[in-house]
Amino acid sequence: MERVSCVSGRFYPSDPEELRKAIEGFLGESGKEVSIPGIVVPHAGIMYSGKTAGAVVGKIKVPDTVIIFGPNHTGLGTAVSVYPEGKWETPLGDVEVDSSLAKEIAKNSEYAELDEKAHMSEHSIEVLLPFFQIKNKNMRIVPIAIGTSNIDVVIDIADAIDKSVNGKDILFVASSDFTHYEPEYTAKARDKVAINSIKELDWEKFIQISVDKEMSICGVIPISIVTELSKRRGATSGKLLAYSNSGEMSHDFSNVVTYAGIAFK
Repeated sequence: MERVSCVSGRFYPSDPEELRKAIEGFLGESGKEVSIPGIVVPHAGIMYSGKTAGAVVGKIKVPDTVIIFGPNHTGLGTAVSVYPEGKWETPLGDVEVDSSLAKEIAKNSEYAELDEKAHMSEHSIEVLLPFFQIKNKNMRIVPIAIGTSNIDVVIDIADAIDKSVNGKDILFVASSDFTHYEPEYTAKARDKVAINSIKELDWEKFIQISVDKEMSICGVIPISIVTELSKRRGATSGKLLAYSNSGEMSHDFSNVVTYAGIAFK
């Protein structure tokens, strides 16, 4: 089965050469690539958040397997939806799903289910694929859409993945924007507190801050899962590599969406 692109031509160019040129510009000049367990990158239209995503992906090695956790904005499908098999279409070519790993994760989890419906109209994973494709054209993915705030999912999914990976070299990706629709100065101050807890690898504190401060970060559970998985693989801290907001493009700083690019090292 093939998942057809749902935001091509809107969130990013549908023309392959135009898209490649844009992504390569965001990734920057190739240099020494660092192998790390996990990253947090944004998923808005690439004209808004592409430079922040590229600042992270451009510096890292992209292995042959990438597990991407994205928030489910549509409410469709199951609470923890693992795309089961097939390919995802992008203008740069199809990306194959690692179906055996996807099915193992679902089998080993209490919450995850094999489900396509949650992914059909969801942009949070799709918009990131071209960044990884350019770095590794042989990459395979496991797309997981998270549509729940249940914190028990964090350990459950981390445990399920640990039981399933069989020593594979994997990059874990949390797809998330940060504050939505606040003035720049308040958004930046609020984000700083949340980002500091992520840098400390304290995802429980991060969740508590998000709840207590009523933050509008859309990928709280995806970020928490990737933080936990990175910590289990030896990460001792997170580093904020890039931070931006939509006002830098729209020139309206009274009502911004913010974007953070974080790498776990």
